[in-house]
Amino acid sequence: MSIHPSAVIAAGAVIPDSCTVGPFSTIGPEVVLGDGCVLISHVVLDGRTRIGAHNIFHPFCAVGVAPQDLKYGGEPTATEIGDGNTIRESVTISRGTVGGGGVTRIGSGNLLMTCVHIGHDSLVGSHCILANAATLAGHVVIEDYATVGAFSPVHQHCTVGQYAFIGGGTIVTQDVLPFSLTSSRRENRAFGINKIGLARRGFTAERLAVLQKAFRLLLSAKMNTSQALEKLKELEGEDVALLTAFVERSQRGVIK
Repeated sequence: MSIHPSAVIAAGAVIPDSCTVGPFSTIGPEVVLGDGCVLISHVVLDGRTRIGAHNIFHPFCAVGVAPQDLKYGGEPTATEIGDGNTIRESVTISRGTVGGGGVTRIGSGNLLMTCVHIGHDSLVGSHCILANAATLAGHVVIEDYATVGAFSPVHQHCTVGQYAFIGGGTIVTQDVLPFSLTSSRRENRAFGINKIGLARRGFTAERLAVLQKAFRLLLSAKMNTSQALEKLKELEGEDVALLTAFVERSQRGVIK
């Protein structure tokens, strides 16, 4: 185990021998680290925090800290992080609250760029990218393979669907359709499918063609959402079924 002499580690913290703890880092008594984690320097890990293997924490990030919620009274809530995440400089991740389920959870293989904030009780899937200063208010859900652009705040209780791409500077106040390319010019709009991103993820031309047809029905046809959903159900494929189910369960409405 490599622990710098200036690091402060509370009794009770679990740190495998394969981990590296850099200078001026602090680790709280209820933190459990997985194998091969690296804390470069000035990292704060606090609260009831469970972290998987091979995560990299860059300087001045704060993980598992108390939520920015005036209702929080020090209850023993949690933060859970999977494997292979890169958490860059000055990222803040708040632990959960009793009223929100009690846990903030992050999957595996994510890139959280500089100054990202993940609020209490948020759920981030796997293989997501949150660009510089992307901000998740409490209770936000980011599904797998989604990208949130730089300086994009996401409102409480919003869901960003699988494979969605949100352009930089977009203020998200409704759910973001899976597979979509959504951005803000004068107003938030979905501009169709995230074609380049989906192709990079291995989507075939056939899958893309079906999704494009589905999005034309949902976004461009002269139908309301209910009418478009009926037409979507006539199309075949798991991707369209996922898209349809996402719209049907949305509580805040979707960006179209």
